[in-house]
Amino acid sequence: MFTGIVREVGTVAAFDGSRLVVGAPETAAGVAVGDSVSVAGVCLTVVEAGEGRLAFDVVPETLSRTALGGLAADDRVNLESALCVGDPLGGHVVQGHVDAVGRVRSVAPEGDSLRVRVDAPESIVRYCLEKGSIAVDGVSLTVAALDDDGFEVALIPHTLAVTTLGSLEPGDEVNLEVDVLAKVVERLLAARLP
Repeated sequence: MFTGIVREVGTVAAFDGSRLVVGAPETAAGVAVGDSVSVAGVCLTVVEAGEGRLAFDVVPETLSRTALGGLAADDRVNLESALCVGDPLGGHVVQGHVDAVGRVRSVAPEGDSLRVRVDAPESIVRYCLEKGSIAVDGVSLTVAALDDDGFEVALIPHTLAVTTLGSLEPGDEVNLEVDVLAKVVERLLAARLP
């Protein structure tokens, strides 16, 4: 489990379609083989750690459900180690189980911040609500506006400085995860209906 509070931006050292190697000195120093790390919002298991790098195996299932397949050497990725009992929950509950891939429609400056519009499938939009939470590439964000085709988020200067979201451009794909609590509530309500 994660919080969507990015702890480091790593750099892809290599990706051959199945083994992803990320330069991440801070994260690598605090994790061990077998630990979970959120990489661009995708929960992956560390298979090698050392010398400031982490390696992960990426299986076809993950590639089919996320935007990780588009990664190349020197790309930057948001990283967050798994939450430990007693850690502060600064964002919201994020599982690292990507629900869908969205596409950035527009990026517009608003003073020192950015307003980003993401086109998302109905399977995402149905769980969104204005001022509710959503994870975009592993970053816990607040939905600023939404309609049937997607949603908007307002990115503050701090988020722009410490995540990859400041470099988003129209057409970019992003990993999306809706608030798991919304899915749990839907499931519980559906079970009670005749």
